[in-house]
Amino acid sequence: MVPRQWHVADVTTLTALSLLIWLYLLLAHGRFWRSGPALEPTRGVGAPAVAVVVPARDEAALIGQTLRSLLVQDYAGPLRIIVVDDASSDATGTIARSMQQQIRTPMRLLTVVAGKPRPPGWSGKLWAVAQGIAEAEGAEFVLLTDADIVHDPRHIATLVAHAERGDLDLVSEMVALACDSPAERALVPAFVFFFQLLYPFDWVNDPLRATAAGAGGTMLLHRRALRRIGGVSAVRGALIDDVALAAAVKRGGRIWLGHSTQARSLRAYPTAADIWRMVSRTAYVQLRFSPLLLIGTVLAMTLTILLPPLAAVFGHGAARWFGWLAWGAMAAAYQPTLHRFRRSVLWAPCLPVVAAFYLAATIGAAVNHHLGRGVAWRGRAYQGAGA
Repeated sequence: MVPRQWHVADVTTLTALSLLIWLYLLLAHGRFWRSGPALEPTRGVGAPAVAVVVPARDEAALIGQTLRSLLVQDYAGPLRIIVVDDASSDATGTIARSMQQQIRTPMRLLTVVAGKPRPPGWSGKLWAVAQGIAEAEGAEFVLLTDADIVHDPRHIATLVAHAERGDLDLVSEMVALACDSPAERALVPAFVFFFQLLYPFDWVNDPLRATAAGAGGTMLLHRRALRRIGGVSAVRGALIDDVALAAAVKRGGRIWLGHSTQARSLRAYPTAADIWRMVSRTAYVQLRFSPLLLIGTVLAMTLTILLPPLAAVFGHGAARWFGWLAWGAMAAAYQPTLHRFRRSVLWAPCLPVVAAFYLAATIGAAVNHHLGRGVAWRGRAYQGAGA
């Protein structure tokens, strides 16, 4: 039997360690908590040709709003919009083709490409993107966006101006995510918070650091970067394609990642089950299908996020005080993200509960993988580490 004082000492030590971790995260982890930066609408000196590639699979409900927002862009240069109909089983392609008649100027061109069968080794989305880029000859910039994103009329001009001003190979933005249903209000802000924690935007934007990430809703690529990396075929099998593509680009160029004030996602996740499926799609992929990395993640999240509130409520002496301080630091770090989503600060202390949900979804993804169920998305299944 281990003496009780040893249990108390161990809990106190672990809770103190958790507090030290949060102090490091707040003070030295790339200011991840600040939920920035963000671009303000602006216009550059030049207006080079831009091609917008929109991969679309079964997006009949949303593709019309996305294309309308792109067709009315206030951009002075040539703008071509390329929709790749990725073997949709609904009216996605029909809706996109019907909108070609809405073009009112020769400076705008809408092309709809019927996607070809996916070759072995390619993810569905990246194969669709590759076909779209093949159609984008002559464009100095290629904007990759999703079929559920609505863009402010000034968005493309702002992206291009920022890229030219900073001589950037990639400008990417995390678009505003839907936060309307009870499940979204409870869970979506934390999704963004944890993304910022994994990839501090300050570090992503620092050319002297290796940290690289992108957000798939908005990725403006310079043509020279695509040539340098050999096109998207360099990351052809990636399911977390935005991060993989950003990493490939940053190895030889400069990238920038921020939050968007001019683009928002129409994709709704009405229930917790919908968000669970969204998270589990890539959670174990992020861990490279490694049981050891999964165990490390469980231990790290337990120590950093789950232990502080448990120690604050059930602990004694110094452990309780360390728990309250670590929990308070965690809540303070979460507050700017809640503010971005216009959520009450009263949600901040609930972060450990939300983290437990995401941790459970990650474990669920690992269980599915080891049971041979693979990763399923958009009616396609991907098996093994090649995913």
